[in-house]
Amino acid sequence: MNAMGLPSFLQVLTLVGFPGLALLAARHFKPVAWVGPVVVCYAFGIILGNIPGLGLQERLSLSVSEAAVPLAIPLLLFTTNVPRWMRLARPTLLSFGLACLSAMVAATVVGFALSDRSDEWWKMSGMLVGVYTGGTANMNAIGLALHVRDETLILLNTADIVVGAVYLLILVTVAQRIALLFLPRFPNATGWDDTEAQEAEQAPGLTASRVRGMARAFLLAALIVGVSVGGTLLVFGGLEAPVVLLLITSLSLAASFSPSVRELPGSYAMGDYALLVFCVAVGTLADASRMRDTGLFVFVFCAAVVVLAVGLHFALAALFRIDADTALITSTATIFGPPFIGPVARALRNRELMVSGLTTGIMGYALGTYLGLAVAWLLRP
Repeated sequence: MNAMGLPSFLQVLTLVGFPGLALLAARHFKPVAWVGPVVVCYAFGIILGNIPGLGLQERLSLSVSEAAVPLAIPLLLFTTNVPRWMRLARPTLLSFGLACLSAMVAATVVGFALSDRSDEWWKMSGMLVGVYTGGTANMNAIGLALHVRDETLILLNTADIVVGAVYLLILVTVAQRIALLFLPRFPNATGWDDTEAQEAEQAPGLTASRVRGMARAFLLAALIVGVSVGGTLLVFGGLEAPVVLLLITSLSLAASFSPSVRELPGSYAMGDYALLVFCVAVGTLADASRMRDTGLFVFVFCAAVVVLAVGLHFALAALFRIDADTALITSTATIFGPPFIGPVARALRNRELMVSGLTTGIMGYALGTYLGLAVAWLLRP
């Protein structure tokens, strides 16, 4: 510990324990639920990191953040049902593919356009491809793999939250009416039963079988991380972050083919919790004085990518005659990931979109790291 700082064990306890409080608050306080646990965890971390005299150990926060993402990836990907991908309706798969392509093109165009403003523009492009085809886990995995600077990582996460909040507001309010001006209507929508949806969203209690399943999921995730790290050390003689993260992703997808792994209870919830731990830990690294000069550029970069990616996706959807609801739900799946499928499907009054939205969202988790790293390496000066 630092001579005048917070003891190491208290710092780790705070970083790991606060997400639990944020999730609990989100269930019982509407303002917290509206803002979302991710924003709350980032905000808490940033405030904690900028309290004068608290003396947080930067290296310890960095270690926690670097451990959280590799653990989150397998826990999230264990629920992937790869065979189901092949059974999705053609419009859904096509729209998902067009959304991924749009994100890659948008990040490339914006990166080149703003390349004179930062030496990390190509890394930012890769990270935004990761988050706008997959999710936060992909973006931060790519950032760690490319050794992006701490302030860039924090600002890009913050910008993604702010820009994403604006787009989410559009999705749940006027997006369907706008999309129907140039896209076909979804055929034979079944509507949305609010009572049924609320019952489906109630989290199961911590039964003994669920606890055992969560323990098995965690141990398997730790084993995959260990094998990936050990294999990289053995072959390369050192830790190569991109190789480690690609191995973790590939091994996790391979494990998901087993029904017993895919059905482990609580796996996804633990992966999501690990991401919230990352949010708190990386937030404590935010030094307001270092971020002041580069903040506006990062926000403009992120907003430009989102606007161009969404615009291109819907233009291509019009070209291929994809219906409005399918285009909107696959846009949600790529920009936000599975947690936001329910609210958007409810806003669209179309429960048939739940399965396709959740499945394409998880597909994005599986592909985001590959696509983001590929774009970054292709753009690298």
